[in-house]
Amino acid sequence: MTEPAAHPSPAVSTAQPEDFFQLLKPRVMSLVVFTAVTGLVAAGGDIDWISAAIAILCIAVGAGAAGALNMALEGETDALMRRTRGRPVAAGRVNRNDAMAFGVILSVFAVMLLGMTTNWLAGGLLLMTILYYAVFYTLLLKRRTPQNIVIGGAAGAFPPVIGWAAATGTAPWQAWLLFAIIFLWTPPHSWALALYSAGDYARAGIPMMPVARGAKSTRLQILIYSLVFVPVAIAPGLLGFGGILYLAVSIAGGLGFLLLAVRLWRSRAGDQPDKAEAVGREAALYDVRAEAKPARNLFAFSILYLMALFAALLVESLTALPGL
Repeated sequence: MTEPAAHPSPAVSTAQPEDFFQLLKPRVMSLVVFTAVTGLVAAGGDIDWISAAIAILCIAVGAGAAGALNMALEGETDALMRRTRGRPVAAGRVNRNDAMAFGVILSVFAVMLLGMTTNWLAGGLLLMTILYYAVFYTLLLKRRTPQNIVIGGAAGAFPPVIGWAAATGTAPWQAWLLFAIIFLWTPPHSWALALYSAGDYARAGIPMMPVARGAKSTRLQILIYSLVFVPVAIAPGLLGFGGILYLAVSIAGGLGFLLLAVRLWRSRAGDQPDKAEAVGREAALYDVRAEAKPARNLFAFSILYLMALFAALLVESLTALPGL
């Protein structure tokens, strides 16, 4: 079968505003914003609400800029994968140069505005995050090692640290504990998806763990990472950083996470490469054959668990604010 090639970039862009919005990876951006807000509020600094709003805007725009740069660099690869071939550059709706320029302009805007309105520690961390994702992960790691998502996961773990730095001008251990939670969450979350999307990654030449090491090894590594991740997720509640609500959510959700990880380890998810043509992004994410459902279940639950952890911490931090 002949693999689909990337659509040639039109000489004159015919992109619509919606296409440029999609370059920002809004789903990813929403999680970035949520964790950044949590870091900013949990820091308890004396930042005013206008500066706080500008800081969150800058972090969101910076995350979107990194997504645009990633799509500009990955257009041909994205076109080979069912899950990503509808993206603006891969589908030919936005040409590569326009996407690259869009990402660079947004990056400069976000970093400079954040640095000038809060502090340059926050601005520097945002710049490092953008470069880490767009250059180090996309260009250097993604096609070279099955540990790509482990090392590259740091990019998605920085937002709460940036939010904390924006509020206080510092990045103490509590901020880095939030970083560690997201960093350790990323491999089981991403590899669960990769188990039932291995055919996509193989066609695109990306050595994700199921492609490079096989499904059985991937399931074991997901279990190992889960056994490390859940205690770290519970740690804020034991160290006095999170309260009773956080402790309850982290323990209950952590037990559910481990149960799903064990079920996945004992399953045959990923043993049979995906062959069916899924229609649409949602289908690619969640419509799987029966033996792959343990991987899908862990993938879906992992998102809910991470959001619940940060939501619990955010609620506790907000109720501790003066006047609430």
